[in-house]
Amino acid sequence: MHLKYQKKSKAIVLLEDGTVYEGYAAGFIGTASGEICFNTGMTGYQEVFTDPSYYGQIVVMTNAHIGNYGVLEKESESNGVKISGLICKNFSSIYSRPAADYSLNEFFIKNKIVAVSDVDTRSLVRHIRNKGAMNVIISSEILNIAELKNLLSQTPKMEGLELSSKVSTKTAYELPCENAQYKVSVLDFGIKQNILRHLSSRNCYLKVFPHNASLDEILSFQPDGIMLSNGPGDPATMKYQVALIQQLLEKNIPLFGICLGHQLLSQAVGISTYKMHHGHRGLNHPVKNLITGRCEITSQNHGFSIKEQDAKNHPDVIVTHINLNDQTIEGIQLKHKPAFSVQYHPEAAPGPHDSHYLFDQFIQLMSAKSS
Repeated sequence: MHLKYQKKSKAIVLLEDGTVYEGYAAGFIGTASGEICFNTGMTGYQEVFTDPSYYGQIVVMTNAHIGNYGVLEKESESNGVKISGLICKNFSSIYSRPAADYSLNEFFIKNKIVAVSDVDTRSLVRHIRNKGAMNVIISSEILNIAELKNLLSQTPKMEGLELSSKVSTKTAYELPCENAQYKVSVLDFGIKQNILRHLSSRNCYLKVFPHNASLDEILSFQPDGIMLSNGPGDPATMKYQVALIQQLLEKNIPLFGICLGHQLLSQAVGISTYKMHHGHRGLNHPVKNLITGRCEITSQNHGFSIKEQDAKNHPDVIVTHINLNDQTIEGIQLKHKPAFSVQYHPEAAPGPHDSHYLFDQFIQLMSAKSS
């Protein structure tokens, strides 16, 4: 067990609508701003904090205890913390897992991530549910509300913000597979490592491309399939990627999109996206597969969605999955192209394994195409 006593100092949470919460400093001492969102997962905080899809967001964790099992580097979903900041109830600087590399507090300080603990997160989450997503500023160095309001006013809105370029790989790289049966070109819009692990475990040789890769670069790998990854920001800003996906669809190469990749595929076939009231983030979202009639519990993290009527009225699109909480569309497939996508995270990490079959579905598409 790692023990370290740290005297608590005050910290402030200031929402865009003027609501103020007080708490105590944790992690890096500083100031951070971004869109506020909440995650209802009971575990997996490290995977959440290192998920590139959270770039530009201040995350509220609804679970009461954060940090109690420390940090294990190999469980990170990227090369560092990607959230802009954290708000929680109880932030633990001690941890009980012998395998952990260090405490969450040390992890945050290393990555310069500001956190505020001892906040009434139940009240805060109810506020977000009622009022909707908005920007927030948190600080453990500035306690003057007027000064924080001025800084918050300079924070850009998530709607209309392109963020994939901030988290995508800068250069293409390969992930060889000893018993490779398929080659997959992966478009990295902010990919989670567990997506790559799932593909590799299914005998796929991967080449991961930057968000702005050209059609020729992607096709030069001679892929059997195309993966469109998850990622942060507003999909409506990504005109180049939408045009690229339209070109890829013309090649009839099997294509699988996850989260942002799902939204971009939808836009490529004429389905619009919109900003949700407060999004879906957690490990327990019920989704119904309309093809099989089975339900699955899913891991989700998104603040944008595709327009229901656009999808349902599209002559070349089949709606395959819906969210059982609010009936939003969670999956589509194209009628005349070997392409499909889901809004949620079948790779989970953290989360249930109910949706792993979607990777097998992608493999089957590639197998059918090559036979």
